[in-house]
Amino acid sequence: MSRLAIIKKEKCKPSVCGWSCKRVCPINMKGGDCIFEGINQKAQIDEVLCSGCGICPKHCPFNAITIINLPEILNKNPIHQYGENGFRIFDLPIIQEGKITGIMGRNGIGKSTVISALSQTIRANFGILNGLEDNSDEAYFKKLNELFKGSVLQTYFSKLQKGEIKVSYKPQQIVNIPKVYSGKVIDLLSKTTKSKEDIISTCKFLNIDMILERDIKVLSGGELQRVAIAGCILKENANFYVLDEITNYLDIYQRLNVSRHIKEKVSDKTALIVEHDLIILDFLVDYIHIMYGEPGAYGTLTGVKGAKIGINDYLKGFSKEENVRFRDKGISFEKESIFESKRVEILSKWDDSSLKLGEFELEIKSGEIKKGEILGIIGQNALGKSTFINNISQKGLSDNNILKISYKPQLIPRSEETVLSILSMYGNFSDNFYEVYVLDPLNISSLLEKNINDLSGGELQRFAIAKCLLDDSDIYLLDEPTAFLDVEDRLKISKMIKNFVSLKGKSAFIIDHDLVFMDYLSDRLIVFYGEPGIKGFSSQTFDMKSGMNFFLKDINITFRRDSENKRPRVNKEGSVKDAEQKRIGEYYYV
Repeated sequence: MSRLAIIKKEKCKPSVCGWSCKRVCPINMKGGDCIFEGINQKAQIDEVLCSGCGICPKHCPFNAITIINLPEILNKNPIHQYGENGFRIFDLPIIQEGKITGIMGRNGIGKSTVISALSQTIRANFGILNGLEDNSDEAYFKKLNELFKGSVLQTYFSKLQKGEIKVSYKPQQIVNIPKVYSGKVIDLLSKTTKSKEDIISTCKFLNIDMILERDIKVLSGGELQRVAIAGCILKENANFYVLDEITNYLDIYQRLNVSRHIKEKVSDKTALIVEHDLIILDFLVDYIHIMYGEPGAYGTLTGVKGAKIGINDYLKGFSKEENVRFRDKGISFEKESIFESKRVEILSKWDDSSLKLGEFELEIKSGEIKKGEILGIIGQNALGKSTFINNISQKGLSDNNILKISYKPQLIPRSEETVLSILSMYGNFSDNFYEVYVLDPLNISSLLEKNINDLSGGELQRFAIAKCLLDDSDIYLLDEPTAFLDVEDRLKISKMIKNFVSLKGKSAFIIDHDLVFMDYLSDRLIVFYGEPGIKGFSSQTFDMKSGMNFFLKDINITFRRDSENKRPRVNKEGSVKDAEQKRIGEYYYV
């Protein structure tokens, strides 16, 4: 076994703990220097001397140390390493020429790093932290060719070095685009291609043709995401497209539209995509790599698999080819009905009403919510979904204003306070039920010492969900709780929310664009439709089958169920199955 010693430098505070790790290390106690003072007076571990006893992680008061014994298959130098005792990746994805390959896996496992190494956004350091003796391009590509000799990757890097592969890269962090570019959308896209005609046709397809004259700095998240995708697809002479997370900020209509456009534009070229939305991943890609390991410590890849097999293996938590298990239990999407009897008592109702915000109008149809029930809310952006639940948070429901309501907004405010200081204000924070059914599934313990300002997007989301559920209320309102979460967290949190609402006999309204999440979580549906930004309508409260049929018919796609795990899958447009389901009006199989 090879061994990794990972130290999260931002958590390591020897001046506070008095070097508790050194004091308990058996090798240090015998006079060795297994743990010693490294850069910036932080702890450093000699991985050769480390015996893997696991004592120092247990005694670190800040959970800064992780010791991992790796399987034999990873007894090799990493492809890339972030500093001493830092995160490592051990493999790169295999390029399938003329196909779209997806990568799925946990956040913090190295997905963005591997695609950055392939696209040359970063240079792999092969675990040599002070760099190669020869820093030239020729020496770097020689090292890559030696490392991947005889493989598809050797061919890829040889072509990349010769200039035969032209990479176009869409980064994950689109919020950084306005920080590095100032100007109009049309001017930014003109840097990718000289063809004004291509720019206009692509932007029209992505429904951003009306913002071409706007400044990048005033765009919404959804607009910025589509501009970034357009720029990637439009890049002249590109034949390898790398797209890191394409669905953040987009509604399901936009996600499908973007996916259709990517498929069309790269049909005879090659693409590599990182994505967490299972519907979009299944719809878009031909092949899949599963990335697994230990978040924040190391990541590696399975071999390439067909899209269906890859997603199903991920959900099973086991890859037969590598004989590796990366989750204790498999995930099934069959709905449990053990709490169904609780969903009969009506908690509250609301009447027909109208809301007006500036030029936007919203017509709300009357409805009701039951105790122990989750009402899913789906529909295109800018149709009033957030307006609807924000109005409930402020004014309550029309027939009962004494109900207590807890609200997690779409945009989560940040602050200098720590997670612990905020959550400990709630009496339920120390309650055993909330610890087991809320805090543990959200892995809040790993965030407690962090400032709200320092949380990543996914961490901020988990904190906000915990804060919402800790507030003892009758109704919980959660606006886009899956944003920035990986597949694993989405599935874990959907089960957690479902159990919480059912066991406590509470009720919830949940808005989200991840249809796998909403399919599993919702008891009934409200569908929003209309003209975005101008006039929106809420539907009646549908049962799941009627609501999803109403919704899917509008966007003209059909769902079948995977025979293995019952997850919803999009039928290929124009396929026999798609045509048959549309003919009989069954857009959604329960």
